[in-house]
Amino acid sequence: MCEGNEKNKAEAVTEEIKESGSVTVGAGDDAIRVLTIIGQVEGHYILGENQKATKYEHLIPMLVSIEEDPAARGVLIVLNTMGGDVEAGLALAELIASMKKPTVSLVLGGGHSIGVPLAVAAKRSFIVPSATMTLHPVRVNGVVVGAPQTYRYLRDMQDRILDFICRNSRVERATLEGLMMKPDALATDVGTIVDGREAVEIGLIDEVGGLSAALAALRG
Repeated sequence: MCEGNEKNKAEAVTEEIKESGSVTVGAGDDAIRVLTIIGQVEGHYILGENQKATKYEHLIPMLVSIEEDPAARGVLIVLNTMGGDVEAGLALAELIASMKKPTVSLVLGGGHSIGVPLAVAAKRSFIVPSATMTLHPVRVNGVVVGAPQTYRYLRDMQDRILDFICRNSRVERATLEGLMMKPDALATDVGTIVDGREAVEIGLIDEVGGLSAALAALRG
């Protein structure tokens, strides 16, 4: 009987991960929700079938349900993302930052581009030493109308991202802008790649640490 219950529980957990990319660990007052942000953050346009993607329209209701769930002690956000849609990513970051429930982020692999605001949105942020984060100015793909309004829009969007990052971390704005506009750090773009320890040194991320440290901070 116990073996059957354990099997059903394991199958339910597997199905939850497959359907939503999330899982609940612990039980009762110690229940913690784990959300993953992997691949590319998908926004208003559907990405190709061969691309790993995190759909923001899935995460938004999940975050709202966690905030309203009395059994949820907090949420651990695990990131390994190349970035993606700027507006969708910033919307998710603002939602995470506005939660009353305890939130902790953990960067594994990469937290690039719009993944940076998502990482700093949590009340406490961790990064493993081997992970990297790419800081660069706002970019667009496809046809762009070469008008002053277009460039003003891009600059305004970049200012909103900078404001959010600085508001939710210890990094100085001048330092952040300098790294984003650095011309000799990336082969085909301007910007900078920082590893885990560098991200902590400049005040972007709170602490170097892995899964156990992130869970301990959440439970603490």
